[in-house]
Formats: sequence, C-alpha cells, structure tokens
Amino acid sequence: MPTYQSDGLTLAYESFGAGLPVLCIHGFASSAKVNWIDTGWVETLVGAGYRAIVLDNRGHGASDKPHDPERYYPSDMARDGVALLDHLGIERSAILGYSMGARISAFMAFDHEERVACAIFGGMGMNLINGLSDGNDIIAGLLAPDLAGLTHKTARQFRIFADHTKSDREALAACMETSRQPMARADVRRINVPVLVAVGEADEMAGPPGPLAELLPRAEAFVIPKRDHMRATGDKAFKAAGLDFLGRNFA
Repeated sequence: MPTYQSDGLTLAYESFGAGLPVLCIHGFASSAKVNWIDTGWVETLVGAGYRAIVLDNRGHGASDKPHDPERYYPSDMARDGVALLDHLGIERSAILGYSMGARISAFMAFDHEERVACAIFGGMGMNLINGLSDGNDIIAGLLAPDLAGLTHKTARQFRIFADHTKSDREALAACMETSRQPMARADVRRINVPVLVAVGEADEMAGPPGPLAELLPRAEAFVIPKRDHMRATGDKAFKAAGLDFLGRNFA
C-alpha cells in the first residue's frame, strides 16, 4: 500500500477508480481491506462511478501503531483523513465511515466541514453522543493473555476479531481508551452536511439511528434489516441505501 504522513505517523492507503471521491474510514480493530475491500464496498463504489479511497487508521493494518492512548482521539484521527485528502490533492470528498470510522467521520464533518460534501455514518447511532458502555471490557479482553475465561460477549468478539486480523492488541487497547470519546450533543446539532445514519436492526452497540438523525440538521436514518453490528458492514441493503444517498447528495 502507498503511504502518506500525518501527525508524525506513516499511514497506509489505497485508491480505486475515478470520479467523485469517497473517503472510506474503517471501524475499530478492522482495516481498509477487511472493512471495505473484502465486503465489496470498493467494488460497489467503483462500479457506480466513484473513486473509492481507503486508509488504514493509525493503530491498524499497515499504518503506524503507537501505544500511547493520547494519539487516538477522534479529532486527531479525523485530521488523518484531511491529510490524506491533502496528499491526494482533493478539496472535497464524501465520507463513508463504519462504527469507530463513523465517529471519526462525525468529527471530520464538524471540524472540517469545508472538506466534506456529505457523510454516511454506518454502525453508529445515538452512541455517538452516549459513548460506548463496554469499552473497558473490550480493553481488558484485548490485553488478556488468552481467550480462556473471557466471557464478556462483546469483548470476546473483538478479541477473536483482533486475533484473526493479527492486530497489535496493545495499540488497539490504547485506541479504545480515547477513540470512543463521545461527541457533544450541541456539536452534533452543528454538523451541517447531509448525513445518512445507517444502523443494523439487531445492532446492540451503535444505539438507535433515528434519534441521532433527528438531532443532525440535514440527516436521514436507515435501518439495515436483520443485521447486527458485525454483519451489517457489507450488507446489500446498506450498500443500496448508501449509493442512493450519494446519488442525491454528491454531484
């Protein structure tokens, strides 16, 4: 993967296709490949005539992996996205984020509105404001010596996922400490770009999409049928809703 510099870190990215750019920001413990390429999102976006740009967030994939929690606030990770747009000479882009990536996207849309044409918050509802209640359990699961005795459902899921992706678990634990920073309700109300809030019907981690969409000035909600947090990412209905949203809001 090619790389670029942001905040003293070397970060990896890839770009596919041509046309209007869509910057794709993956979720916690995932990567550009796992979140966007393997799920068919890149193929879907390129097939619809967009340029799909994916990056490995700091702490993930082929990017640098600091172990300091102070390096993972969502506003800092949002600047990584802006730095990538600068690196590629792109003035404005649509943003597609999932879970942690949606939180990063929200901070990017708030802090750098002039760079964001529209945004899709996948796997992130009212917990953008309420925060993640079981984050400490996830950290403990990541730092545990093994899976034995790890009974917390969500912590176990993320530990298995991190092991599967051969992630740096200490970096992920540091990331979980600060990347889950909630966004202030007043700031959410000031995100003035079109937003699609898409959450799985059985998602117990994201919080409901409707109340968040009601707070955002220019948002709509979409429930991804019969999907939980882990299985909604590459869902066909989610992709169709995303393309429809982009077609109406990014031209």
